[in-house]
Amino acid sequence: MKTRIKEYRARYDLTQKELADKVGVRRETIVFLEKGKYNPSLKLAYNIAKVFETSIEELFIFKNDE
Repeated sequence: MKTRIKEYRARYDLTQKELADKVGVRRETIVFLEKGKYNPSLKLAYNIAKVFETSIEELFIFKNDE
């Protein structure tokens, strides 16, 4: 899965730590999300999308492994 979290953080001028604090996770979780090494829970995906005033689909790009 790819994400656009880093791009949105830049738009909103947020550090990884600031975003993590807003959604109630550790900074490392944001790092792993941005690198595509962690799939968020639906609740976490929703909370991140809410911070950026966008949809989950806009932030997270799901790819089918064929």
